[in-house]
Amino acid sequence: MADVVPPMNVTLEWDSELQFTGLAGKHEVGIDGSTYTAPSPMQMLAFSLVGCMAVDLVHILKRGRHELNALQARFTGERTQVDPKRFTKITLHFTLDTNAPADQIQRAIDLSHEKYCSVWHSLRQDIEFTASFTIAS
Repeated sequence: MADVVPPMNVTLEWDSELQFTGLAGKHEVGIDGSTYTAPSPMQMLAFSLVGCMAVDLVHILKRGRHELNALQARFTGERTQVDPKRFTKITLHFTLDTNAPADQIQRAIDLSHEKYCSVWHSLRQDIEFTASFTIAS
């Protein structure tokens, strides 16, 4: 029988202005709608997506027994100009220091995007998505 995934619980407490403190288990994170003291909710969403895919890439490449010395990820998101100002186009670029061949890196990106990244699959699927990579020399 498959493992049951328990519900996820987080709490959020208003501090002041547009600033909040979130708690997930023992981990605390700040959120600021004005971006003065912490990332905004949209920036947190960007971190969540690029983080989810980066974790997948590391996991997939390491599982394929490829050496991975460094990984850097960049998120660029285009948004509508009117409320709710949602993302309409997302571009991710990964720079990796690895011995993995380009086709294996592309395969890892594709697997993350198409199958494993729960953050991507929780977003609207009409968002234009592009991911690219560079192998650092």
